[in-house]
Amino acid sequence: MVSGFKKKKRFKFIRLLPFIALMIIILGVEFCLINVKPISKTSKKVVFEVEEGTSARTIINDLKKQGLIRNDLFGLVYYKINYLSKNESKHLNHGTYLLNKNMSLREIFDKLVSTTSATSETIVLTFHEGKNMRGFVKTITESTSITENDIYNTLNNKEYLKELMDSYWFLGDEILDSNIYYPLEGYLAPDTYEFNKDVTIKEIFKKLLDQEERILGKYKSSIDSSKYNTHEILTLASIAELEGKTLEDRKNIVGVFINRLNNNIPLGSDVTTYYAAKVDMGDRDLYQTEIDSSNLYNTRSMSLAGKLPVGPICNPSSMAIDAVINYKENDYFYFVADKNGKVYFTKTDSEHISKVNELKQKGLWFEY
Repeated sequence: MVSGFKKKKRFKFIRLLPFIALMIIILGVEFCLINVKPISKTSKKVVFEVEEGTSARTIINDLKKQGLIRNDLFGLVYYKINYLSKNESKHLNHGTYLLNKNMSLREIFDKLVSTTSATSETIVLTFHEGKNMRGFVKTITESTSITENDIYNTLNNKEYLKELMDSYWFLGDEILDSNIYYPLEGYLAPDTYEFNKDVTIKEIFKKLLDQEERILGKYKSSIDSSKYNTHEILTLASIAELEGKTLEDRKNIVGVFINRLNNNIPLGSDVTTYYAAKVDMGDRDLYQTEIDSSNLYNTRSMSLAGKLPVGPICNPSSMAIDAVINYKENDYFYFVADKNGKVYFTKTDSEHISKVNELKQKGLWFEY
């Protein structure tokens, strides 16, 4: 009886073997498919450094640590099978690479084995949200052979600007206004970009303007139906970028500005006054003469009552642009931020002054 029972169990097990083998194959295929797919569906750029002499195993471990691949062991096996086992082995090169979390495993390795992706051939530049043209110029000159004169002379070239206006729907006559400090201020999309090492300033501007076109393209119908043109929307976005941190705060801040514009009241934004004086916030306090100036960027001046500055004061993020397109209607006319960046909204001048005094008493007032 016992012997027969064992034979039946063994027979059942043998019959299950094909099913078990099939399940193992399915799970193996599933594992492979998951690990070759991008980490993310959305774009998130990562500057990835590979020092000379670094082993393939270490490079692949670093890819895992920086969240670019899911499994370092799988990545190593994948690399050896697909790149080292072929007739012409392709090795991972040292250098600086601009990778993205929406890249597949093959796309990442293709870039790392490409000789044109290394530092000797390319450079990576990061333009931060909220930086003005002077900040962008510094980023460019620190990493390229392009000089400040090259950049500013290009920006002052009217023929070049007109060519850009013919190429990009969002560039209008406003950028030719002689009162504008830097004609492309506000139109250069902040992001991390990869360029050839001998890139020209026009090539840099083109790549940033192309990205801006992709961003603004999502809002084109809203812009076309708005009472404000693209230049005005970007101007509002640039101020909101520097005045608030969160999307919700920026939407309310734009609502305050709209209320002031509609009631012929100066925007009264300190960040515009600093820009007017060509002083970056945090560098120093402004002189009284700078605060009182009738500069076309200074919205504390009564000469700009109910008006926007002549142009953007920085290059705003897509979030700030969204805050203008989808601003929040409210009945506030004032706002103030404490030293931690929290924004407080009030309706009247007396409420605003009271809030400022309260912040000072609590030690929350921002001081340089």
